[in-house]
Parts: sequence; structure tokens; C-alpha cells
Amino acid sequence: MSQSLQMASNGEQQRALWLSTFAFTVCFAVWMIFSIIGIQISEQLGLNDTQFGLLIATPVLTGSLSRVFLGIWSDQFGGRKVMLLVMLCGAVATWMLTYATTYLQFLFAALCVGIAGGSFSVGVAYVSKWFPASKQGTALGIFGAGNIGSAVTKLLAPMVMVAAGWTMVAKVWAVGLAVTAILFFLLSKDDPQLEQRRRDGVKPVPFAEQMAPLKDLQVWRFSLYYFFVFGGFVALALWLPRYLIGAYGMDVGTAGILAACYSIPASLFRVVGGWLSDRIGARRVMYWTFGVSVICTFLLAYPDTEYVVKGIHGELRFHLAIGVTLFTVLVFVLGFFMSLGKAAVYKHIPVYYPKHVGAVGGVVGMIGGLGGFVLPIAFGALNDVVGIWSSCFMLLFVVVFAALVWMHFAIRRMERKHFPQLDKETDLPEAMDTQHGRA
Repeated sequence: MSQSLQMASNGEQQRALWLSTFAFTVCFAVWMIFSIIGIQISEQLGLNDTQFGLLIATPVLTGSLSRVFLGIWSDQFGGRKVMLLVMLCGAVATWMLTYATTYLQFLFAALCVGIAGGSFSVGVAYVSKWFPASKQGTALGIFGAGNIGSAVTKLLAPMVMVAAGWTMVAKVWAVGLAVTAILFFLLSKDDPQLEQRRRDGVKPVPFAEQMAPLKDLQVWRFSLYYFFVFGGFVALALWLPRYLIGAYGMDVGTAGILAACYSIPASLFRVVGGWLSDRIGARRVMYWTFGVSVICTFLLAYPDTEYVVKGIHGELRFHLAIGVTLFTVLVFVLGFFMSLGKAAVYKHIPVYYPKHVGAVGGVVGMIGGLGGFVLPIAFGALNDVVGIWSSCFMLLFVVVFAALVWMHFAIRRMERKHFPQLDKETDLPEAMDTQHGRA
């Protein structure tokens, strides 16, 4: 443990962690605001599914692209100040959203609101500096549970929107974010490493040096993992209310509540994922995540289908479809394992790149966030082109299967590199007996 961490008390560590988690929760609630108000705006403007997908995904673009720079600035100047700046900018942008009237104006406003999503890389860089490596998985898991802000928006925003319209939702969320920004800055303090650098007169690490680890292919493999576990989460958090209204004919309030059945486990259980990553290893958690996600997305991708079989005594008809109850259970399970995976991915970063958490965490977060931007647009386009509601889960199945295959073969390649004798062995016991002359 470094000298700066030894000087930090347990109370200071916990205060930094919980203040950051609360701030990220509010930021995430603002970042996901279009998942609810976008439905009313879409009706107001008469948008098709592709245009709707672009609208709800646009905030994710800004929140994703900004993560690299915000993460690096957090390493250089301290996460406390950068978090304050991000939240205040997000609050102003959310309030200004109420003045938009045309589709292009809404897209521009959504682009500005997206800055709130950049708070994630700021918080990762800030929180990780308060804890030793052995506890970073749990700490970052707790911080990442701020994703539950998505569920907050889904549960509360429909009530406010039905009572006073979508503009009131934007105003209330903007005020909440501004108040949170002020409270965070007043109650928090700069991280131990930043204070140590100030005492020692050490200058921040140059930008080019911060970006050096990005040449490593491993960073981009972690990014693909996060593209699914986080990007897929954001995409579904934005898309599910629309999906439930269209596929099952629900009203916005009911759709918001059921969509929260996905968002809540996909957020809260990130804490469990961090704890498990510390206890049994992040690699094993990632195998669980991808394995179960492949099964869930495969089942969810199955469309509502009518079968006609020409039998001996005439036609036999079968109807296969995922009902609301089974759908809710499957997305709950999918959200749970995605939450484990989100924590496991970020357990890797401080361990592999302890001096570049901001840069590497920012890039991984950016790619994951871009998943949350690209996927909703793809969902809408698939609806318009293919015309099948479950096509969104077909796409997610392809993504997670690719991630599982790449991870498995990358791990096998590393094992062979460190243990060359594995190439001479086989998984078939009888073959091993033959090799050793016992056949």
C-alpha cells in the first residue's frame, strides 16, 4: 500500500466512495432521461423507430466520447474538481433541453445532456485512488451500482411526465443534478495521490504517456467485454420501455416498472460482481457472465412464432412465444449477470494498468458507452428493416457470443505462453495413457 493510502483513514475512504456513488447515481438518472421523455417527444414529433433510437442514444455518444479525456483529466487534476464540472454542465444542458422544439434541436440538446454520462470514468479514477488493489474490485463495484439511476428514472419519470409533461421531468432532474454537484464538492476532498503529488511538487503525467497503454490489444479486448456488459445494458435500459409498449401493448407507466426489473439487478448486483472478482477472480466471473448471457439472449431472440405441421390426420398448429412473465425473468437474469461482468471488467484495469487507470478506464468506458449509442440505433433500424421485435436480442446474442469466443481463445493463448507443456497434453485420458505407454 502506498504512503498516500496509508495516510487515508477508513472514514475518508468510505465518504469518498459513497459520495461518488450517490453523485454517479444522479448523473446516470439524467443520462437515461430520454428513455422515458423520448417516448412522449417521439409521439409529439411523429418519429419512426430509427429516429427514436437515434434520439435516445445521442446522450450516450457524448457520455462515451468524453470518458477518455475526463478520465485523464481526473488523473491529472483530481476527480473531485472534474466531477463538479461535469455535473454542473449536465444540469445546465438538461434545463436547456426544455427549449427544444424540432428534431434537430432535440438531438443537439441530447448531445449536450450526455456529458453527465462522462461522470463514470471520473468516478473510477477518483474512487480507485482511495483503495488498495485488494479492495478495488468491491469499491468499484459499489460505485458502479450507481447505474441504478436508470431505474430511478424509469420509476419516477413516468409519474412526473403523466402529471406535468416531459419538460417538468427535465427541469426536476436538472435541479437535482445541480444540488448534487454542490453537495459533492462541499463534502468530499481531493484523493490521497493528488495531495501527495502536491506535497512532493510532482507534475501530472503528460497526456501522451497516459495514452501509451492504449497500444496494447488487451485494452481493446476489455473494451469489447464492456461493449456488451455496459453498452448492452445502456441500450436495453433505453430500449425496453419502447419494446414493452410495442411488443406487449403496455402503457408507459407499466413498461417503466417492468423495465426497472432489468435495470435494478443490472445495477445493484454490480457490488456482488466486484466482491466476487476480489474473492474468486475476475476471469471466472467473466465466464459466468458471457455463458449465461448467451443462453438468455438466445431465448429472448426467439420471435413470436406460429408453426403448422402437416400431420397424418391433418394440420397441427403450435404457437411459441415468450410471455410477459418469462420475459421479465429472463431480462432479470440477464441484467444480474451483466452487472457481475461490469464489475469484473473494471477489476482488471487497476491491476493491469495501476498508473493509467484514468486513460485505460476512460477508453474501456468509451467503447462500452458507444455500445449504448450504436445498439439502440441498430435496434430501431432492425425493427424498421426486419420487422421483428426480438431482433434486438438477436443482435445482442451475436455480440456476446463473439466476446465469449475471443476471451476464451485469448486466455488459452496466454496459458500456452506461460505453460508450454499444455501443448503436449490432451483432455482425453485414454490418449494420455497411450502417450505414457500404458495402453
